[in-house]
Amino acid sequence: MTPREALAFVKGNGVVLESARGPVPTLAEFIAGEQIRGSWWGHRKAPQIFRCSRALRDSDDILVCRLVEGKVTYVHRRLWPALIKLQDRFDSKRLTAIREVHTAQGKHETHTTLFPNWVPQNVETEAASLTIAQAAKMFPLKLGAKRKH
Repeated sequence: MTPREALAFVKGNGVVLESARGPVPTLAEFIAGEQIRGSWWGHRKAPQIFRCSRALRDSDDILVCRLVEGKVTYVHRRLWPALIKLQDRFDSKRLTAIREVHTAQGKHETHTTLFPNWVPQNVETEAASLTIAQAAKMFPLKLGAKRKH
């Protein structure tokens, strides 16, 4: 699995969990090709999982937030207008963008951008043109419905 393939996986599914289990696909298990017991760090494909997850976290086409069950979630840019239109259905804290930053001291810090401060103007404009029904039809997160890989 390459970072480009990981991006295609997220784009195709729209909403993907980084490593937790939930009602949407999980990147770590998709890369592993199996259910992971315990931490993915111990899996033989951990280097691939790490490389792909970091690439997704750095992508301008991916919103990294805690949308699904408070777990690290990737939302592809193609769904941002629908997410914005449906914002009232979600706790705004779960729409906060999270970014991992590497400091000069070699540490990792998590920086957050509150919703809606991360939303580009063109996405707001596109969201405004959608009806709630159109947005709901676009958005793949149907509670309890897990999408296949």
